[in-house]
Amino acid sequence: MKKTPVKLNGKTILVTGSPGFIGANLVIRLLSEMSSGTIISLDNMNDYYDPALKEYRLRLIEKAAKTSPVEHIFIRGSIANKNLVDALFKTYRYDIVVNLAAQAGVRYSIDHPDVYIESNIIGFYNILEACRHSPVEHLVYASSSSVYGGNKKVPFSTEDKVDNPVSLYAATKKCDELLAHSYSKLYNIPSTGLRFFTVYGPAGRPDMFYFSATNKLAAGETIKIFNYGNMKRDFTYIDDIVEGIVRVMQGAPKKILGEDGLPLPPYAVYNIGGGTPENLLDYISTLQEELVRAKVLPEDYDFEGHRELVGMQPGDVPITYADSEALERDYGFTPKIGIREGLHKFAEWYREYYASQQGQ
Repeated sequence: MKKTPVKLNGKTILVTGSPGFIGANLVIRLLSEMSSGTIISLDNMNDYYDPALKEYRLRLIEKAAKTSPVEHIFIRGSIANKNLVDALFKTYRYDIVVNLAAQAGVRYSIDHPDVYIESNIIGFYNILEACRHSPVEHLVYASSSSVYGGNKKVPFSTEDKVDNPVSLYAATKKCDELLAHSYSKLYNIPSTGLRFFTVYGPAGRPDMFYFSATNKLAAGETIKIFNYGNMKRDFTYIDDIVEGIVRVMQGAPKKILGEDGLPLPPYAVYNIGGGTPENLLDYISTLQEELVRAKVLPEDYDFEGHRELVGMQPGDVPITYADSEALERDYGFTPKIGIREGLHKFAEWYREYYASQQGQ
């Protein structure tokens, strides 16, 4: 797909969902590499997981901003607040919008559907409406590998049908892609959706398995391994995700008129995944080894005594596997960081972060 180059320097960039996990790492990367411009972080800092972790990431952002020539402004608020979103777009007239704000989590969506409709659908609609009335060069937004549902064809390609979601969370992400396509077609808004595959790393989301398992093991509790360990995941380290986002930001789908004189939708969707699905039991073994190496757990820790093999849970899928060929073709990038390196960095961070927390 043809792209229109988008320069980042000197631009006003909105990153929603910062200081969330991906958003914080993206903003820190932009602050370190851009030579001029303004970055606006927007997040409601909800308590879906421990807000102290978001406050910690916000401090990292503020630290990076002190030595950056780029101005950073943090605004506490929700994208579901249409008046706020409209006011911010009028005030700052964003050149680039990266919408990462969303209610995440497959299992949480089973018992808390309202927050998914509010954030993932109403909130994203508010962003699209604001982009419609603004000179936005490129809208980049988070989708998810969850849209593939129980797809048995692997690897998952963006050419595959994704009409059978197995969770409300997945359904809202598919809805986002459809809304973005319609706005791209109707209003000629260049938009790119990114289907993330199981993102992990330091200061990640505590509800993700690697993090929650570490918390339980450190507390001497038992971890549940679903589908009796017969699971594969395409784990993607946070630095690879951020590299992919930064590259995509700089190449917007080209605006082209069709034979009828109307815009062809400047719209694209890409997978960002490691491309090497890992067996869940192997992943857990690597995590345990790195936790011992980092001295989070003692060398004689009884791992087998703290594992419980259980059946499949509602909303989950047995495998995720990204075909990232299109990302390589259009942006020259394929995720490369393996689980050993990624989990090593996580374990080191975990030891330091919680040691500092205990010392306070």
